[in-house]
Amino acid sequence: MPRGRLDVKPELEFLTLLDESGTIAEGEEIGIDDDRLGAMHRVMLTARKLDARLLKLQRQGRIGTFAPVEGQEAAQVGSAAALKDDDWVVPSYRENAVALWRGLPIDRIFLYAAGYTEGAAIPEESRDLPVAIPVGTQPLHATGIAYAEKLRGGDAVTMTYFGDGATSQGDLHEALNMAGVFRLPVVFLCQNNQWAISVPRERQTASRTLAQKALAYGMPGIQVDGNDLPAVHAAAREAVDRARAGDGPTFVECVTYRLGLHTTADDPTKYRDEDEVETWRRREPLARLAVLMKDRGLIDDDGLADLEETIEQEILDAWAATERRIEDLDRRPEAMFDNHFAEMPPHLAAQRDAFLALEGRGGTSGGKGGGKGGGKGGGDDDGGGERRREEA
Repeated sequence: MPRGRLDVKPELEFLTLLDESGTIAEGEEIGIDDDRLGAMHRVMLTARKLDARLLKLQRQGRIGTFAPVEGQEAAQVGSAAALKDDDWVVPSYRENAVALWRGLPIDRIFLYAAGYTEGAAIPEESRDLPVAIPVGTQPLHATGIAYAEKLRGGDAVTMTYFGDGATSQGDLHEALNMAGVFRLPVVFLCQNNQWAISVPRERQTASRTLAQKALAYGMPGIQVDGNDLPAVHAAAREAVDRARAGDGPTFVECVTYRLGLHTTADDPTKYRDEDEVETWRRREPLARLAVLMKDRGLIDDDGLADLEETIEQEILDAWAATERRIEDLDRRPEAMFDNHFAEMPPHLAAQRDAFLALEGRGGTSGGKGGGKGGGKGGGDDDGGGERRREEA
């Protein structure tokens, strides 16, 4: 049977700017000015320090399960920094570094981790969606938002985050397909951290890369060293610019590694080889970025130690503020009904009134948002709406 060839161009690029020691190749430019580089480094370091504090609190039983970001800070901050304040962010459950860059106060992260929905309340002006726990569902939301933005004629870009495990979920492929068909302004940011809990990357797909998934949906795909902050930023900025110009979506695969636990309910020693972890630890993003910053004269060892001390104190202060907030909420257990609906539905209003009646306080909700915090994040916006600016 005669056979011909289809005119399909399956080329993919791989991008890296820093070597594993943190040195930039001669003649290369990182495309980030010194002030912004310092701001990005500060947020990455804060995310790393916050991980350590959250882990201690979880082991003490003072907060619940959470997903550490250790090792993936460059993939998150490098990509988020390519967005404008009025762009949309649709995260999964591990994007604390993204949230910090976008201006979420540390005490909000603590509050959510402690099991209080007030920590996930979205301020009216925010364009950052809350944490999405089910694997691979949030790209559908991102595609819907991007479709709405295109219909409205705006120029806002949507960026959604997911892991290598999500590429085995049908939801992601539906989102990619729609985004490709309608040339929507959305960036699909895959953090390929090599493990979907205990399932290794090679058991997720027979594809050589995850970036090549993009080709089936008619969009560009690029693979980037996810532990190389300047490279991630360059790839994300290119994808964001393309989306904003009306040229459609991009799939960005950040090749990175989860250095710690999947969540605090996980024990990776049961399925990972420690030699593998140590190999990736030599490539970790913060150490590489510190070398670059020292080479550029932006920081030295004393300055780095001072910055770490300052950040650690900020985290302690944030936890103290969280404890005060928890004490206040525990005095108002009816707050459990808040921050779920723009207008509280009648069945929840009835439950809230019954609860208050048991306490002898009588019902006040009337089915219209239920008082403080009942609608659109309600009155519980204690500063989370302030957007992050250029300065660290």
